[in-house]
Amino acid sequence: MSSPYFPARSVLFHKEANGVTYRVPALLYLSRFRSFLAFCEERLSPSDSQAHLLVMRKGTFYRNYVEWEDISVLGTALLPGHRSMNPCPVYDDFTGTLFLFFIAVLGHTSESYQLVTGKNVTRLCYISSTDGGNTWSPVTDLTKRVIGDTIKEWATFALGPGHGIQLKSGRLLIPAYAYHIECKECFGQLCLTSPHAFCFHSDTHGRTWRFGEAIPTPESVECQMVSVDEEDGTNVLYCNARSPLGYRVQALSLDDGAVFQEGQLVQRLVEPRNGCHGSIVGFPAPLDLYQSLHDPFKHLVCHPRHWTPCSANTPHHDASPDFLTPTWVVYSHPTWTTARKDLGVFLSLFPRDPDSWHGPWVIYEGPSAYSDLAYLELSPSPGAPPAVAFACLFECGTKTAYDEICFSIFTLYELIDHLPRDYTL
Repeated sequence: MSSPYFPARSVLFHKEANGVTYRVPALLYLSRFRSFLAFCEERLSPSDSQAHLLVMRKGTFYRNYVEWEDISVLGTALLPGHRSMNPCPVYDDFTGTLFLFFIAVLGHTSESYQLVTGKNVTRLCYISSTDGGNTWSPVTDLTKRVIGDTIKEWATFALGPGHGIQLKSGRLLIPAYAYHIECKECFGQLCLTSPHAFCFHSDTHGRTWRFGEAIPTPESVECQMVSVDEEDGTNVLYCNARSPLGYRVQALSLDDGAVFQEGQLVQRLVEPRNGCHGSIVGFPAPLDLYQSLHDPFKHLVCHPRHWTPCSANTPHHDASPDFLTPTWVVYSHPTWTTARKDLGVFLSLFPRDPDSWHGPWVIYEGPSAYSDLAYLELSPSPGAPPAVAFACLFECGTKTAYDEICFSIFTLYELIDHLPRDYTL
């Protein structure tokens, strides 16, 4: 049996001797600048209540390596008396504006205190940059303007964490979730809440923001979203969310995030106890792979309505002139059900089908937790067609999952080559 293969990784943030810990990674690739922006929280200790500031490292991407600058503190991403958490960047390709959303939580108030009391002390904020993250605007607090009196119905809320997305229409989407107050002082509790994922969105390139309706059921927490084009010309917004129910939750929106349908549990994507954040990123299916029945892909690619393992004798779908390249989705998450351990990567060729996930390919063995993915295209050599690739920024370590935040790049071919061949799970 061959030894497992892991992509090369670079340590971008490392826990310091004085206890300062870096957590909650967010990653963005800006193709026009050929640069990566890696964000995370700087905490005085691993505890959520000890979050402090947001920091960033910028990496310039060359043909086969990334050159990283030193850590910089995002000094404007701060409200006085609050701690900054859950970085969530999104880039507007139409205007060249980069938004970094985050939540600002009063003092060291814990999430659990807000849930028990129903006293929401969380604010919705962002800073922006028009030069690819070199300089940043002052902070904008959107809480009153965007959330308004609805804040009284939420015990607390948060963003992402990880990247937001922009739709072809120009709409910007920031994934989020809120703990809705079901009742106060009932069933022996001060406050009874239920979490539901949703998204903030802007159709004015960030000048104004609104939020849509939440996933009705089941309970869903930290989430990310992908705009999915389907071969028949339709488009859906796909949400993949953390849950405390043992499996991931997925839900679809047919109106770009204004309303979500009822969610489904994804039996192939397991959660450890209480769940863990995971990341998804969509990309257009490479036509050469989509149309090919040659190894190593023939066990995945069949008729677009039946993404199941197939043999070389399976009739192949021929693309018609009006063929729309479908969106495939990659997902990263720890693979154990009993611990945050062994970060895996999964592939779905038809994401609206919860049984379509293939994997995992474990890219890191050992304690691991939150991650964020980015899609990019590699140019293997001058004149050669670009290759589909992904970058992953993830929490990991040898003793705990919060010792380091590491960065890896791998290609779609590497992912396919290292997916398990047994899909009977």
